[in-house]
Amino acid sequence: MADTLFFSRDTKVYVAPLNASGAEVAGAIWEIPVLDGFSFSQATNSSEITLNEMEASGGGSRRGRKMFNDSYAPAEWSFSTYARPFKSAAYAAGGADNQVAHHAVEEALWAMMVGNAGAGYTVPSASQVSVWAQGLTQDGTDLEIDFDDSNTSTLGTANIYFVLGKTGETATTYKIANCCMNEASIDFDIDGIATIAWSGMGTIITEASAPTATRYEAITSTTNFIRNRLTQLVMTTADDHLLSSGESADGDSDAETYNMTLTGGNITISNNMTFLTPETLGVVNQPLGHVTGTRTVGGSFTCYLNSATDSSMDLFERIIEDTDTITNKFDLNFKVGGASATPRIEFNMAACHLEVPTHSIDDVISLEVNFHALGTDISSTNELGIKYIGA
Repeated sequence: MADTLFFSRDTKVYVAPLNASGAEVAGAIWEIPVLDGFSFSQATNSSEITLNEMEASGGGSRRGRKMFNDSYAPAEWSFSTYARPFKSAAYAAGGADNQVAHHAVEEALWAMMVGNAGAGYTVPSASQVSVWAQGLTQDGTDLEIDFDDSNTSTLGTANIYFVLGKTGETATTYKIANCCMNEASIDFDIDGIATIAWSGMGTIITEASAPTATRYEAITSTTNFIRNRLTQLVMTTADDHLLSSGESADGDSDAETYNMTLTGGNITISNNMTFLTPETLGVVNQPLGHVTGTRTVGGSFTCYLNSATDSSMDLFERIIEDTDTITNKFDLNFKVGGASATPRIEFNMAACHLEVPTHSIDDVISLEVNFHALGTDISSTNELGIKYIGA
Protein backbone atom coordinates (compact mmCIF):
# COMPACT_ATOMS: atom_id res chain seq x y z
CA MET A 1 0.00 0.00 0.00
CA ALA A 2 1.28 3.48 -0.89
CA ASP A 3 2.51 5.67 1.93
CA THR A 4 0.05 8.51 2.55
CA LEU A 5 0.81 11.78 4.30
CA PHE A 6 -1.93 13.92 5.80
CA PHE A 7 -1.90 17.72 5.76
CA SER A 8 -3.75 19.83 8.28
CA ARG A 9 -5.15 22.18 5.63
CA ASP A 10 -7.10 19.27 4.11
CA THR A 11 -8.92 18.55 7.40
CA LYS A 12 -12.68 18.80 7.74
CA VAL A 13 -14.54 18.90 11.06
CA TYR A 14 -18.09 17.69 11.68
CA VAL A 15 -20.24 18.05 14.81
CA ALA A 16 -23.12 15.63 15.47
CA PRO A 17 -25.25 16.55 18.54
CA LEU A 18 -26.45 13.64 20.68
CA ASN A 19 -29.95 13.12 22.02
CA ALA A 20 -30.90 12.01 25.54
CA SER A 21 -30.18 8.36 24.75
CA GLY A 22 -26.69 9.14 23.44
CA ALA A 23 -27.50 8.64 19.76
CA GLU A 24 -26.70 11.14 17.05
CA VAL A 25 -29.69 13.26 16.07
CA ALA A 26 -30.70 12.19 12.58
CA GLY A 27 -30.07 14.84 9.94
CA ALA A 28 -28.05 17.06 12.30
CA ILE A 29 -24.43 16.66 11.24
CA TRP A 30 -22.89 20.12 10.98
CA GLU A 31 -19.83 20.84 8.89
CA ILE A 32 -17.71 23.40 10.78
CA PRO A 33 -14.96 25.20 8.83
CA VAL A 34 -11.99 25.52 11.20
CA LEU A 35 -8.74 27.48 11.15
CA ASP A 36 -5.17 26.27 11.29
CA GLY A 37 -4.03 25.27 14.77
CA PHE A 38 -6.70 22.71 15.71
CA SER A 39 -5.70 19.88 18.04
CA PHE A 40 -7.02 16.72 19.70
CA SER A 41 -5.31 14.28 22.02
CA GLN A 42 -5.82 11.74 24.78
CA ALA A 43 -3.45 10.51 27.47
CA THR A 44 -3.41 7.71 30.03
CA ASN A 45 -3.20 7.97 33.80
CA SER A 46 -0.55 5.57 35.05
CA SER A 47 0.73 4.33 38.39
CA GLU A 48 4.31 3.36 39.16
CA ILE A 49 5.38 0.85 41.77
CA THR A 50 9.05 0.76 42.78
CA LEU A 51 11.14 -1.40 45.07
CA ASN A 52 13.21 0.26 47.79
CA GLU A 53 14.92 -2.25 50.09
CA MET A 54 18.12 -2.66 52.01
CA GLU A 55 20.93 -4.94 50.95
CA ALA A 56 20.37 -8.68 51.22
CA SER A 57 22.87 -11.06 52.88
CA GLY A 58 24.36 -11.80 49.50
CA GLY A 59 24.93 -8.13 48.76
CA GLY A 60 22.09 -7.67 46.26
CA SER A 61 19.32 -5.10 46.39
CA ARG A 62 16.35 -5.14 44.02
CA ARG A 63 15.84 -1.85 42.20
CA GLY A 64 13.02 -2.66 39.80
CA ARG A 65 9.75 -0.94 39.04
CA LYS A 66 6.41 -1.76 37.44
CA MET A 67 3.92 0.43 35.55
CA PHE A 68 0.13 0.16 35.41
CA ASN A 69 -2.36 1.95 33.19
CA ASP A 70 -5.14 3.04 35.56
CA SER A 71 -7.43 4.95 33.21
CA TYR A 72 -7.75 7.05 30.12
CA ALA A 73 -7.68 10.77 30.72
CA PRO A 74 -10.52 12.66 29.00
CA ALA A 75 -9.85 13.41 25.36
CA GLU A 76 -9.11 17.09 24.83
CA TRP A 77 -9.84 19.04 21.66
CA SER A 78 -9.66 22.62 20.47
CA PHE A 79 -10.08 24.58 17.28
CA SER A 80 -10.94 28.08 16.13
CA THR A 81 -13.62 29.28 13.76
CA TYR A 82 -14.60 32.60 12.29
CA ALA A 83 -17.82 34.09 13.65
CA ARG A 84 -20.07 33.91 10.57
CA PRO A 85 -23.70 35.08 10.79
CA PHE A 86 -25.97 34.67 7.79
CA LYS A 87 -29.60 34.82 6.74
CA SER A 88 -31.10 31.57 5.58
CA ALA A 89 -31.96 31.29 1.91
CA ALA A 90 -34.67 29.28 0.19
CA TYR A 91 -34.84 25.87 1.82
CA ALA A 92 -32.72 23.19 0.18
CA ALA A 93 -30.58 20.25 1.18
CA GLY A 94 -28.17 21.39 3.87
CA GLY A 95 -30.09 24.60 4.45
CA ALA A 96 -31.01 26.19 7.76
CA ASP A 97 -34.68 26.97 7.01
CA ASN A 98 -36.88 28.78 4.51
CA GLN A 99 -37.81 31.80 6.63
CA VAL A 100 -34.93 34.21 5.95
CA ALA A 101 -34.05 33.81 9.62
CA HIS A 102 -30.66 34.67 11.11
CA HIS A 103 -28.25 31.81 11.78
CA ALA A 104 -24.54 31.18 12.31
CA VAL A 105 -22.29 28.66 10.62
CA GLU A 106 -21.04 27.68 14.10
CA GLU A 107 -24.41 27.70 15.90
CA ALA A 108 -24.22 24.00 16.83
CA LEU A 109 -21.21 24.84 19.00
CA TRP A 110 -23.16 27.57 20.80
CA ALA A 111 -25.98 25.07 21.36
CA MET A 112 -23.49 22.83 23.17
CA MET A 113 -22.18 25.75 25.22
CA VAL A 114 -25.51 27.07 26.53
CA GLY A 115 -27.80 24.02 26.76
CA ASN A 116 -28.52 20.50 25.64
CA ALA A 117 -27.81 20.72 21.93
CA GLY A 118 -29.61 17.50 21.06
CA ALA A 119 -32.69 18.10 23.21
CA GLY A 120 -35.64 18.97 21.05
CA TYR A 121 -33.54 19.63 17.95
CA THR A 122 -35.69 19.25 14.86
CA VAL A 123 -34.31 19.00 11.36
CA PRO A 124 -35.56 22.15 9.59
CA SER A 125 -38.28 21.85 7.01
CA ALA A 126 -39.58 24.29 4.43
CA SER A 127 -41.85 25.97 7.01
CA GLN A 128 -39.75 25.82 10.17
CA VAL A 129 -37.88 28.70 11.81
CA SER A 130 -36.57 27.61 15.19
CA VAL A 131 -34.62 24.37 15.21
CA TRP A 132 -33.11 24.51 18.71
CA ALA A 133 -35.19 23.88 21.82
CA GLN A 134 -32.65 25.39 24.23
CA GLY A 135 -30.52 28.51 24.17
CA LEU A 136 -30.91 29.64 20.54
CA THR A 137 -33.80 31.55 18.99
CA GLN A 138 -33.81 32.49 15.29
CA ASP A 139 -36.13 34.89 13.54
CA GLY A 140 -36.03 37.55 10.85
CA THR A 141 -34.40 40.07 13.21
CA ASP A 142 -31.47 38.16 14.70
CA LEU A 143 -30.19 34.95 16.23
CA GLU A 144 -30.36 35.30 20.01
CA ILE A 145 -28.27 33.15 22.34
CA ASP A 146 -29.01 33.00 26.06
CA PHE A 147 -27.99 30.91 29.05
CA ASP A 148 -31.48 30.34 30.47
CA ASP A 149 -31.14 26.54 30.23
CA SER A 150 -27.52 26.31 31.37
CA ASN A 151 -28.02 25.98 35.14
CA THR A 152 -27.73 22.19 35.02
CA SER A 153 -25.13 19.67 36.15
CA THR A 154 -24.58 18.50 32.56
CA LEU A 155 -24.93 20.18 29.19
CA GLY A 156 -25.35 18.95 25.64
CA THR A 157 -22.87 16.54 24.10
CA ALA A 158 -21.88 15.73 20.55
CA ASN A 159 -19.62 13.47 18.58
CA ILE A 160 -16.90 15.48 16.84
CA TYR A 161 -15.24 14.05 13.75
CA PHE A 162 -11.86 15.12 12.36
CA VAL A 163 -11.50 13.88 8.80
CA LEU A 164 -7.83 14.01 7.78
CA GLY A 165 -7.14 13.93 4.05
CA LYS A 166 -8.63 15.22 0.84
CA THR A 167 -12.12 14.31 -0.29
CA GLY A 168 -11.99 11.40 -2.74
CA GLU A 169 -8.49 10.38 -1.66
CA THR A 170 -7.20 8.24 1.17
CA ALA A 171 -8.50 9.75 4.40
CA THR A 172 -8.52 8.85 8.07
CA THR A 173 -11.35 9.88 10.38
CA TYR A 174 -11.02 10.26 14.13
CA LYS A 175 -14.15 10.42 16.25
CA ILE A 176 -14.17 12.01 19.70
CA ALA A 177 -17.22 10.63 21.47
CA ASN A 178 -19.50 12.45 23.93
CA CYS A 179 -17.81 15.84 23.64
CA CYS A 180 -18.81 18.72 25.89
CA MET A 181 -18.10 22.40 25.32
CA ASN A 182 -15.88 23.81 28.04
CA GLU A 183 -14.83 27.24 26.78
CA ALA A 184 -15.40 29.78 24.02
CA SER A 185 -13.08 32.75 23.66
CA ILE A 186 -13.95 35.57 21.27
CA ASP A 187 -11.08 37.78 20.08
CA PHE A 188 -11.49 41.03 18.21
CA ASP A 189 -8.04 42.40 17.49
CA ILE A 190 -8.12 45.57 15.44
CA ASP A 191 -6.69 44.23 12.16
CA GLY A 192 -8.32 40.82 12.05
CA ILE A 193 -11.54 38.95 11.42
CA ALA A 194 -13.70 38.03 14.43
CA THR A 195 -12.73 34.55 15.59
CA ILE A 196 -13.91 32.19 18.31
CA ALA A 197 -11.59 29.67 19.97
CA TRP A 198 -13.52 26.59 21.13
CA SER A 199 -12.25 23.90 23.48
CA GLY A 200 -13.68 20.97 25.35
CA MET A 201 -13.36 17.33 26.30
CA GLY A 202 -14.70 13.94 25.28
CA THR A 203 -14.63 10.36 26.47
CA ILE A 204 -12.45 8.56 23.92
CA ILE A 205 -10.82 8.94 20.49
CA THR A 206 -11.42 6.17 17.97
CA GLU A 207 -11.12 5.67 14.23
CA ALA A 208 -14.47 5.84 12.44
CA SER A 209 -16.10 6.23 9.08
CA ALA A 210 -16.34 9.76 7.72
CA PRO A 211 -19.82 11.25 8.26
CA THR A 212 -21.86 13.04 5.64
CA ALA A 213 -22.78 16.63 6.47
CA THR A 214 -26.47 17.50 6.48
CA ARG A 215 -26.24 21.12 7.73
CA TYR A 216 -23.79 23.25 5.79
CA GLU A 217 -25.50 26.41 4.53
CA ALA A 218 -23.21 29.46 4.09
CA ILE A 219 -19.92 27.65 4.80
CA THR A 220 -18.62 28.73 1.38
CA SER A 221 -20.00 32.27 1.55
CA THR A 222 -17.58 35.19 1.35
CA THR A 223 -20.02 37.80 2.71
CA ASN A 224 -20.45 36.60 6.30
CA PHE A 225 -17.06 37.48 7.81
CA ILE A 226 -16.94 40.19 10.49
CA ARG A 227 -14.32 42.93 10.37
CA ASN A 228 -13.02 43.74 13.83
CA ARG A 229 -11.99 47.29 12.96
CA LEU A 230 -15.67 48.32 12.91
CA THR A 231 -16.23 47.16 16.51
CA GLN A 232 -17.77 49.60 18.99
CA LEU A 233 -18.25 49.54 22.75
CA VAL A 234 -21.16 51.28 24.47
CA MET A 235 -20.57 51.48 28.22
CA THR A 236 -22.99 53.03 30.69
CA THR A 237 -23.26 53.15 34.46
CA ALA A 238 -25.15 54.66 37.38
CA ASP A 239 -24.39 55.00 41.07
CA ASP A 240 -27.30 52.98 42.43
CA HIS A 241 -28.75 50.86 39.65
CA LEU A 242 -28.02 49.29 36.29
CA LEU A 243 -28.60 51.05 33.03
CA SER A 244 -29.99 49.81 29.76
CA SER A 245 -29.43 51.41 26.36
CA GLY A 246 -27.50 54.27 27.93
CA GLU A 247 -30.33 55.57 30.16
CA SER A 248 -31.14 55.21 33.82
CA ALA A 249 -34.38 53.61 34.96
CA ASP A 250 -35.34 56.61 37.07
CA GLY A 251 -33.60 59.49 35.34
CA ASP A 252 -30.64 59.43 37.72
CA SER A 253 -28.42 62.40 36.92
CA ASP A 254 -25.36 60.33 37.87
CA ALA A 255 -25.79 58.07 34.84
CA GLU A 256 -22.78 58.23 32.55
CA THR A 257 -22.02 56.94 29.10
CA TYR A 258 -18.33 56.42 28.38
CA ASN A 259 -16.99 56.93 24.90
CA MET A 260 -14.46 54.18 24.30
CA THR A 261 -12.69 53.69 21.00
CA LEU A 262 -11.23 50.22 21.22
CA THR A 263 -7.91 48.90 20.00
CA GLY A 264 -8.67 45.28 20.88
CA GLY A 265 -10.54 43.00 23.22
CA ASN A 266 -11.55 39.54 24.30
CA ILE A 267 -14.60 37.85 25.84
CA THR A 268 -14.20 34.41 27.39
CA ILE A 269 -17.06 32.14 28.45
CA SER A 270 -16.22 29.04 30.48
CA ASN A 271 -18.33 26.19 31.83
CA ASN A 272 -15.38 24.97 33.95
CA MET A 273 -16.13 21.33 33.13
CA THR A 274 -14.63 18.36 34.96
CA PHE A 275 -14.78 14.73 33.85
CA LEU A 276 -15.67 11.78 36.06
CA THR A 277 -13.66 8.58 35.72
CA PRO A 278 -14.13 5.41 37.84
CA GLU A 279 -11.15 3.89 39.68
CA THR A 280 -11.85 0.15 39.59
CA LEU A 281 -8.77 -2.02 40.17
CA GLY A 282 -7.64 -4.45 37.48
CA VAL A 283 -9.10 -2.62 34.47
CA VAL A 284 -8.21 0.43 32.39
CA ASN A 285 -11.06 2.75 33.28
CA GLN A 286 -12.62 5.10 30.75
CA PRO A 287 -14.11 8.55 31.43
CA LEU A 288 -17.85 8.48 32.04
CA GLY A 289 -18.89 12.04 31.27
CA HIS A 290 -18.71 15.66 32.29
CA VAL A 291 -19.99 17.73 35.18
CA THR A 292 -20.43 21.50 34.93
CA GLY A 293 -18.65 23.89 37.25
CA THR A 294 -19.10 27.58 37.89
CA ARG A 295 -20.09 29.48 34.76
CA THR A 296 -17.71 32.40 34.27
CA VAL A 297 -17.95 35.21 31.74
CA GLY A 298 -15.24 37.83 31.54
CA GLY A 299 -12.57 39.38 29.42
CA SER A 300 -10.75 42.59 28.71
CA PHE A 301 -10.58 45.48 26.30
CA THR A 302 -7.88 47.98 25.39
CA CYS A 303 -8.16 51.61 24.36
CA TYR A 304 -5.96 54.68 24.18
CA LEU A 305 -5.69 56.92 27.22
CA ASN A 306 -7.40 60.17 26.26
CA SER A 307 -8.80 63.15 28.16
CA ALA A 308 -12.07 63.95 26.38
CA THR A 309 -15.28 64.12 28.42
CA ASP A 310 -16.40 60.68 29.63
CA SER A 311 -13.27 59.15 28.15
CA SER A 312 -10.90 56.41 29.29
CA MET A 313 -9.17 58.85 31.65
CA ASP A 314 -12.50 59.61 33.34
CA LEU A 315 -13.22 55.88 33.64
CA PHE A 316 -9.87 55.27 35.32
CA GLU A 317 -10.45 58.17 37.70
CA ARG A 318 -13.94 56.98 38.61
CA ILE A 319 -12.81 53.44 39.42
CA ILE A 320 -9.58 54.28 41.23
CA GLU A 321 -11.24 56.90 43.45
CA ASP A 322 -14.32 54.83 44.30
CA THR A 323 -13.10 53.18 47.50
CA ASP A 324 -16.58 52.60 48.94
CA THR A 325 -18.13 50.37 46.25
CA ILE A 326 -17.56 46.66 46.83
CA THR A 327 -18.88 45.52 43.43
CA ASN A 328 -19.23 48.15 40.73
CA LYS A 329 -21.75 47.78 37.92
CA PHE A 330 -21.25 48.74 34.30
CA ASP A 331 -23.40 47.91 31.30
CA LEU A 332 -21.07 46.81 28.48
CA ASN A 333 -22.42 46.29 24.98
CA PHE A 334 -19.80 45.15 22.47
CA LYS A 335 -20.93 45.53 18.87
CA VAL A 336 -18.35 43.44 17.04
CA GLY A 337 -18.45 44.51 13.42
CA GLY A 338 -20.14 47.86 14.09
CA ALA A 339 -23.35 49.30 15.50
CA SER A 340 -25.40 48.95 12.33
CA ALA A 341 -23.22 47.11 9.84
CA THR A 342 -24.01 43.56 8.80
CA PRO A 343 -22.82 41.01 9.53
CA ARG A 344 -22.08 41.66 13.22
CA ILE A 345 -22.36 40.17 16.72
CA GLU A 346 -23.52 41.99 19.83
CA PHE A 347 -22.45 40.91 23.32
CA ASN A 348 -24.51 42.58 26.04
CA MET A 349 -23.37 42.32 29.67
CA ALA A 350 -25.62 44.41 31.89
CA ALA A 351 -23.80 43.97 35.19
CA CYS A 352 -20.05 43.98 34.75
CA HIS A 353 -17.60 44.42 37.58
CA LEU A 354 -14.55 46.31 36.28
CA GLU A 355 -11.10 46.01 37.76
CA VAL A 356 -8.83 49.05 38.03
CA PRO A 357 -7.50 49.70 34.50
CA THR A 358 -3.78 49.21 33.94
CA HIS A 359 -1.62 51.54 31.86
CA SER A 360 0.48 50.23 29.01
CA ILE A 361 3.41 52.51 28.19
CA ASP A 362 3.94 52.32 24.43
CA ASP A 363 4.35 55.00 21.76
CA VAL A 364 0.75 55.89 22.49
CA ILE A 365 -0.18 55.23 26.12
CA SER A 366 -3.18 52.93 26.46
CA LEU A 367 -5.36 51.28 29.09
CA GLU A 368 -6.33 47.66 29.54
CA VAL A 369 -9.55 47.03 31.45
CA ASN A 370 -10.47 43.59 32.81
CA PHE A 371 -14.15 42.91 33.41
CA HIS A 372 -16.30 40.18 34.96
CA ALA A 373 -19.90 39.76 33.80
CA LEU A 374 -22.30 38.99 36.67
CA GLY A 375 -25.96 38.06 36.86
CA THR A 376 -28.73 39.95 38.61
CA ASP A 377 -28.12 37.62 41.56
CA ILE A 378 -25.95 34.59 42.21
CA SER A 379 -28.55 32.19 40.78
CA SER A 380 -29.27 34.14 37.59
CA THR A 381 -28.28 33.20 34.06
CA ASN A 382 -28.35 36.70 32.57
CA GLU A 383 -24.64 37.50 32.71
CA LEU A 384 -24.48 37.66 28.93
CA GLY A 385 -26.78 37.93 25.96
CA ILE A 386 -25.54 37.35 22.41
CA LYS A 387 -27.08 38.44 19.12
CA TYR A 388 -25.95 37.43 15.65
CA ILE A 389 -27.11 39.62 12.78
CA GLY A 390 -26.52 38.19 9.32
CA ALA A 391 -25.75 40.05 6.14
